[in-house]
Amino acid sequence: MADGATSSNLPLSGIRVIDVATVIAAPYTAAIMGEFGAEVLKVEHPVGGDACRRFGTPTKRGDTLTWLSEARNKKSVTIDLHRPDGVALFKQLIAQTDVLCENFRTGTLERWGLGWEVLREVNPRLIMLRVTGYGQTGPYADRPGFARIAHAVGGLAYLAGMPKGTPVTPGSTTLGDYMSGLYGCIGVLMALRYRDATGRGQYIDTALYESVFRCTDELVPAYAMYGTVRERHGPHIESACPYGHFPTKDGKWVAIACTTDKLFARLAEAMGRSELASSSLYGEQKTRLENRHDVNEIVRDWCGSLSREEVLARCNRTDAPAGPLNNIADIFGNRQFHARRNMVAIDDGDIGETVIVPNVIPRLSETPGRIESLGPRLGQHTDEVLSGLLGLSEGDIAELRQKRVI
Repeated sequence: MADGATSSNLPLSGIRVIDVATVIAAPYTAAIMGEFGAEVLKVEHPVGGDACRRFGTPTKRGDTLTWLSEARNKKSVTIDLHRPDGVALFKQLIAQTDVLCENFRTGTLERWGLGWEVLREVNPRLIMLRVTGYGQTGPYADRPGFARIAHAVGGLAYLAGMPKGTPVTPGSTTLGDYMSGLYGCIGVLMALRYRDATGRGQYIDTALYESVFRCTDELVPAYAMYGTVRERHGPHIESACPYGHFPTKDGKWVAIACTTDKLFARLAEAMGRSELASSSLYGEQKTRLENRHDVNEIVRDWCGSLSREEVLARCNRTDAPAGPLNNIADIFGNRQFHARRNMVAIDDGDIGETVIVPNVIPRLSETPGRIESLGPRLGQHTDEVLSGLLGLSEGDIAELRQKRVI
């Protein structure tokens, strides 16, 4: 267990979550809740389980590193929801559950007889997170959705890339999944707060494209007011200068972000050219924007004459905002990441080796989250949950297994 915390003293202790979703989005919500004390039951199909088990780099056990990291702290319970007995079993679990996380295509659970109206009858206090590509309503509701599509539809991918070049994926192809998982978690926590006050559950309708769209700053008011359509600007932006990525002498890159005149003055000092920040040259943002090409060339030439460490050292001396463009090898060698314990080594006997994964965030001063275990084997906790929670006998469980319900 990381950070010495225990489940009993964490803020979500006593909350039970069923994660019946797949891959990243809604499962990420469940993972966050599990890190802060919730009991998370990962309900999977008996054959194959969650597709996330095969997404990424496989381990000796067969499951991928993605699964081991993202299914942390969860208990795997196998139930075939296509079978009547499986549906009945699932309803029994729902009756004793606080939160259900799902991200099937719109209407899937309804076809299985497990839609919101059915489940709320089983448990009026249930909170149900529903994550889909386009939400539960609207003309696109029935369409399949993935994070890459959400980046495109939500307006983010159009902005990523070089001017007039092919739009590219903004960073990770799963960014929209993680964003939706975060919004989903916010929704669940607010719904829990409402339930505490009223005793009533509710469902949360989260769309991948909406999570992306919500993070596009002034795109909406700028277009509505002035008809502005922002285009791709590569590593730079229109509203500040210099503000972008610059190559260094040793083949690496730095990010520099001068959003104010004062910050540019600090950069000019770091460059040994304080005169650049004078009113007669580039001291005012308006002037820098009008001469962005010249300003960027000056900064690019300076960065290109030094190593990345030299550029950063000089910027740090004057408090000019700059940072390295880290690859994962850089991150493993970065003192800040180690000082903050942003990565934690977990020894899991089931894997047979130590696995390093991203640590828990956010940081709570009194009740920090923890990682008790990595992603479980398929069905690892089926017998434990069915016997301990539902009171099924060994014979009952054996019969369900013979019928291939579990």
